[in-house]
Amino acid sequence: MLLHMSTWAEVEGFLNRSRTVVIPIGSNEQHGPTGLLGTDWLCPEIIAHEAQKSGDILVAPTFNIGMAQHHLGFPGTISLRPSTFIAAIGDWCRSLSAHGFERLYFLNGHGGNVATIEAAFSELYAEASFAGKPRGFSCRLKNWWELKGVMGLAASQFPVGHGSHATPSEIAVTQWAYPDSIKTAEYSPKIAPTGPIREALDFRARYPDGRMGSDPALATPEKGGELVRMAADGLLEDVAAFTAEANPQLAG
Repeated sequence: MLLHMSTWAEVEGFLNRSRTVVIPIGSNEQHGPTGLLGTDWLCPEIIAHEAQKSGDILVAPTFNIGMAQHHLGFPGTISLRPSTFIAAIGDWCRSLSAHGFERLYFLNGHGGNVATIEAAFSELYAEASFAGKPRGFSCRLKNWWELKGVMGLAASQFPVGHGSHATPSEIAVTQWAYPDSIKTAEYSPKIAPTGPIREALDFRARYPDGRMGSDPALATPEKGGELVRMAADGLLEDVAAFTAEANPQLAG
């Protein structure tokens, strides 16, 4: 079930059987010479939308702008400051919890988001702690590539040239979902260099075409489909476990 394709009454009905919502979250940033700018928000959205076809989960609209300051040297990248990102996540959570959602599951597609998302969760919990009140909801962050079986599958599909940015696995996922948007390009070296991540000008100088340790030409739609199916199954399993967590504040 997709929240943005539902009416308020349908969402109210869903709350009668579940208090969990899945929020795809990512970033709009450069992904090398062949990767779509939306790759990091498209991947979690694709996986969550596929999962809801066979599982009774509610998927919120995708939070598609994240913390990507280090990619601002490339046209098309849009980034939020960490402080802005934290504030926006907080308001999403407060809005959803006000309607009764108690389990807020963020499915993430951008490694650069992780520290800021975790900080946003800490801010939300701190509000309750300092007030001496229960928060009323719990948050969970999961990177889509960490879902059950996904990293192992990607390693078998791409034993060399996977890298850490503009990877063939993430590009394969978007190729499967959007075959009419597959891009090709000549680039060298075949496998990009890797190293640290700092500010935008440093990143552009170290990684001129935007790749980090990857060879995205290895991606295929078929491999993307395999990854999506495994990730969707893993998401349903992980969401079910999160939903089933005991709430000690309600015990007894």
